Amino acid sequence: MSNYLPTLKQMQYLVALKEQGHFGKAADSCYVTQSTLSAGIRELESLIGVTLVERTRRVVRFTALGDRIVEKAHRVLREAEELAAIAQASGKPLTGELRMGVIPTIAPFLLPRLLPRLRADRPELKLYLREETTQASIDSLRHGNVDCVLLALPFATGELDSEILFRDRLFVAFPRDDPRDPPEWIGPDMIDESKLLLLEDGHCLKDHALAACNRPELRASTTMMGTSLHTLVQMVDNGLGLTMLPEMAIAGGILDNTHIAARPLRSDRAFREIALVWRKNSPREKEFHLLAGILRDAADGSGPKADAA
Repeated sequence: MSNYLPTLKQMQYLVALKEQGHFGKAADSCYVTQSTLSAGIRELESLIGVTLVERTRRVVRFTALGDRIVEKAHRVLREAEELAAIAQASGKPLTGELRMGVIPTIAPFLLPRLLPRLRADRPELKLYLREETTQASIDSLRHGNVDCVLLALPFATGELDSEILFRDRLFVAFPRDDPRDPPEWIGPDMIDESKLLLLEDGHCLKDHALAACNRPELRASTTMMGTSLHTLVQMVDNGLGLTMLPEMAIAGGILDNTHIAARPLRSDRAFREIALVWRKNSPREKEFHLLAGILRDAADGSGPKADAA
C-alpha cells in the first residue's frame, strides 16, 4: 500500500472549501488559520499531482476532477466518523461528542428546555449544535457534518431514518384589537391574504403554514416576509399584518411583552411534526432513539400561552 495517501485532515479542508466557497470561511469552519487550510489543500494537490482548485482574487473554482474528489472525500470522512461511532456506541450511550443540526424555528424554543436536562442526565455528552434551515441541515447530515437533525415534517428528507417526537400546532397571531372579539379558532377563510406575513423562502414553516390553509392564492399574495419568527412578531406588534406561529414558540414566550393575540388555526393540517432524523444504518441509531425520548419528554407539559387578549 502506498505511503502517500491523502490524510483525513486534507480531505476535511477540501470539503470545507467546497461548501463555503471561500478560504477564510472554510478555515473558520475547520478551526484553523487560512494559511493552514490553504497549505493543506496545496499539499493534497501536490500529493496526487493534479490541480483541484483554481484560485483567483475573487473566485474559488473547483475543477471537474476536484468536484469528483470532493464527492469521494465526503464518503471517506463519513466512513471514518462511523468507525469512531461504532466504538463509542458499544460503550455507554449518549457520551462523547454529538453534533446535532437544528432548524431556526425550533432551536430557540425547545433547546432551552432540552439542554439543562441533557446536562443533568448525560453529563458526559458533549452536544455541538448547528442552526441551519431545513435543506441546509439535511445537506449537512448527508455530508457528515452533523450526526442528526432536529427538524419539522413534512419535508422531503430522502433516504434517512427518523422518529416523530410530537405534533406542534399552528396558531394565527394578530394585533390584539384586530379583530376586537376574535373567535376561539381561526379558519383559513378568515385570513386576509393582503395582511399575511410569512417567513422568507428556505424556512419549511412557511410551506407548512400555507399547506395548512390550503389556499393557493395566499402564496401568490404574500409580499412581506421575515427572516425569523421574532421579526414577524415585531411586524405584527407594529400593526403591519398577521402571521402564523408554531405552538412551541408561543409556549416559549415569543409573545411576551407584546400586544398580540393568538388563536389556533382550524384545519385538518394545522400542525407540523417535530422529528429527529439521522442517516440510515448509523451505528448510533440506538442512541438517537434514546435522544428522541429525551427530546419528547423535554417538550411535554408546556402548553401554549396563546391568549394575549
